[in-house]
Amino acid sequence: MTAPADRTRSSEELIRAEEPVLAQNYHPLPVVVARAEGAWVEDVEGRRYLDMLAGYSALNFGHRHPALIEAAHRQLDRLTLTSRAFHNDRLASFAERLAALTCQDMVLPMNTGAEAVESGIKVARKWAYEVKGVPDGRATIVVAADNFHGRTTTIVGFSTDETARSGFGPFTPGFRVVPYNDLAALRAAVDDTTAAVLIEPIQGEAGVVVPDDGYLTGVRELTHRANCLFVADEIQSGLGRTGRTLAVEHESVVPDLVLLGKALGGGIVPVSAVVGRREVLGVLRPGEHGSTFGGNPLAAAVGTAVVDLLRTGEFQRRATELGAVLREGLTALLGKGVVGFRARGLWAGVDVDPALGTGREVSERLMREGILVKDTHGSTIRLAPPLTVTEDELRQALGTLEKVLAA
Repeated sequence: MTAPADRTRSSEELIRAEEPVLAQNYHPLPVVVARAEGAWVEDVEGRRYLDMLAGYSALNFGHRHPALIEAAHRQLDRLTLTSRAFHNDRLASFAERLAALTCQDMVLPMNTGAEAVESGIKVARKWAYEVKGVPDGRATIVVAADNFHGRTTTIVGFSTDETARSGFGPFTPGFRVVPYNDLAALRAAVDDTTAAVLIEPIQGEAGVVVPDDGYLTGVRELTHRANCLFVADEIQSGLGRTGRTLAVEHESVVPDLVLLGKALGGGIVPVSAVVGRREVLGVLRPGEHGSTFGGNPLAAAVGTAVVDLLRTGEFQRRATELGAVLREGLTALLGKGVVGFRARGLWAGVDVDPALGTGREVSERLMREGILVKDTHGSTIRLAPPLTVTEDELRQALGTLEKVLAA
């Protein structure tokens, strides 16, 4: 990060300037990032921070990874958008490589994570009517409590977070909510109308909630027996974050549909996708679903470069090895301000003693010490550094957390 930050307006001035012109749908920490590289960001005053959030896993490969920046630059000089009215020369390679990486047959390219979820819902319903034989308009989808799948009106309609859903109804019918990590409740909710079970293999927004061993296997077996689809939302958990390409691989499970996003765009452009079996995604016909920007040449070029990074296995290994360091460091903090944590790979939800402050307050204290994290519910903070973070940087962040909790 050699270029100086833009100092025409201070951080305080820029934050104040946002207030009258930006809708207040976020409550960001009071830091204004102007430059970034690797695991580090720099604000407009030139202060440096270690990024331990990585854009909620959108920056799995760090800020401005050279291979991804190069792929974007090359494509920017050639072609950026055709719409899907025409073919483009980058889409086939992207789809081929992504399908191979995820051990699936077909790819439906979209842009944002919420679009991938909405697309998965539409495909599951279409499959239920055309293949399973559910009467028209009767298809149901079973989801888990405390889920986070996006912000559209359909998705927040089956959220159990009142902040996310209150004031946005009426909601789309056809969803049944059961407790997460509860196979008996799931079994009771599935019937002849069930098109799919839609779950996160690890619940991210809920605080990195890792299910019991055997839960994902049980979901897969149950959906097989009930002749319905297993749809895995891997938008946060996928693409190396947990030490495997997909989190479902920890139980050797292959869902019918996998929803991908965030890291698929390399932190450069929004890229998402539904990947799945041919007999499921094959129910779509021209005109039934689409996206002007979905599968655009720039997105396909960057997405291909992301897939190529993951094909080496390097980032999955880093997440596993550094994940052990993360668990060791958090275990040492138990009883020293940390009352519990859940972790898988390089991803953790850390429960701080409420007597020491809310998750927001702890995040602000860490920010003042040069470490960026983000709170979730109550006194829980999330740690999800770029997979490019070094062991020394990770230990620095853990040491700073210990210092902040002790203070």
